Amino acid sequence: MKLHVIEHITNVIRDRKQNPKEGSYTNLLFSGGDNKIIKKLGEENAEFLKAFLTETGDRIASEAADIIYHLIVALEYKGVGFEKVLDELESRIK
Repeated sequence: MKLHVIEHITNVIRDRKQNPKEGSYTNLLFSGGDNKIIKKLGEENAEFLKAFLTETGDRIASEAADIIYHLIVALEYKGVGFEKVLDELESRIK
């Protein structure tokens, strides 16, 4: 599994939060606050659900990637690292 990709994306998002970059989509989301981030995450979720019901694997994977990216943005905005999510998932392994 390519978890290094998640780590890289998370690090880029963290860097954008600490060092805003003009024209950065991530910074656009951060500057929009809770409402912008929630709205975008909801839109991406709806697109994923539509793809899940009507599309094939590649399109479903693309929409899932959008959700994961926006989820990491939301988590980082609130100061909750993706590591905490992984810790929670790990705690559920029986």
